[in-house]
Amino acid sequence: MGELENRNYTKPLHVNPLKLSQPMGATLAFLGVKNCMPLMHGAQGCASFTKVLFTRHFKDPIPIQTTAVNDITAIIDGGEISISEAVKNITKKVTPDIVGLFTTGLTEIKGDDIKGVSGLLRNKQLIVYANTPDFEGGLESGWSAVANSLIEQVVEPSGETDKKKALLIPNVNLTPIEVEKIKEALEMLGLNAFALPDLSDSLDGHLGVKQGALSSGGISLEEIKKLGNAGVVITVGESVKICGEIFKERFGGVQIIHLNSLQGLKASDEFYEKVLEYRGDKSVPPYVKRWRSRLQDTLLDTHFALGKTTVLIADEPDSAYAISHALMEAGAKARAFISQKSGVLESFKCQAQVGDFEDLEEAAEEANLLISNFHIERIAHKYHKRFLIRGFPNYEQTGAALRNNILYEGSCSLLNECANLMAEHH
Repeated sequence: MGELENRNYTKPLHVNPLKLSQPMGATLAFLGVKNCMPLMHGAQGCASFTKVLFTRHFKDPIPIQTTAVNDITAIIDGGEISISEAVKNITKKVTPDIVGLFTTGLTEIKGDDIKGVSGLLRNKQLIVYANTPDFEGGLESGWSAVANSLIEQVVEPSGETDKKKALLIPNVNLTPIEVEKIKEALEMLGLNAFALPDLSDSLDGHLGVKQGALSSGGISLEEIKKLGNAGVVITVGESVKICGEIFKERFGGVQIIHLNSLQGLKASDEFYEKVLEYRGDKSVPPYVKRWRSRLQDTLLDTHFALGKTTVLIADEPDSAYAISHALMEAGAKARAFISQKSGVLESFKCQAQVGDFEDLEEAAEEANLLISNFHIERIAHKYHKRFLIRGFPNYEQTGAALRNNILYEGSCSLLNECANLMAEHH
């Protein structure tokens, strides 16, 4: 494995890219708001690619519109005309509560004033805007940018604090069912839980009455407006830590609970410990105790397979951090390649670096198990390695939105799945 070293990216380019763009993260975040229409301010192909990727991943229709900037309008239009026309066309067909406007590299380089345009159109349509150039950041930072925009532009101040009201700000890697499981855990502990953004009833794979032209679920506009009286904000993942800080700065007396991960025994313990401490009642429900003991037993059972396994993980920073820590608790050796620079890089307990699929492939011989998105399959077959698909995109498997790998229950599933893969391989 070499010397433990977490280092920044040194190659001048991505040879076989791992990362996804900020506009993609922004799209997904706006889909976690009920009756929202994501509007990508950029070329038509950018929106088409994003729509196809998420449609294939979730196996569900993805509503998204574009301002369809081309080479002519990119020169003569300051953004106002194309955005105004796009909003006009959208509202002819549907009535969104929010239009989520976000940028691409082209319109950011042009310097389009999306804040000004959003203000001019506010009387006709509520627009929440976010700057998400695709020449920097990635999936996580695009999601975080929209979460910040919703806090700054929609949440209203409140003169009082509701101690039982909890706001969960999940990172983009948490699946819809995982967001639901966290909300259920908070509600079981006596809190009224809201998530921002909330994919738990939006892209969870439910069979709707009809294919919606707008996002079919998520947190509503009215619920977002009333979040200012939340007593506690829980941020999960380094990428959304800034969201909690901005919320506290704007609304004052709220308590912030930050967790880098919810996978594995230690991370799950930390979640319940901090929430119970906030609640002021440290009595643990029997259901929680039972699942904790099951995870302890799972760690013993899976150690025989995972204790002799070397795992390579290539994913978004928050996801790679969480998976690596959970597997290392069972005795696995891990090495991580993350898609973009992140503050969580220095918190890894294994060797980790910003990288791409070329970096992973160079290290593939030393590994027994490869974990990444759909594109890991080719590398795994080439080197005859076991592989586990996680992250975006996942084109081959169904049920990605319903996969739960967090807290005690989900961690049992993750460890058993990995151990079974390795036992079959050996």
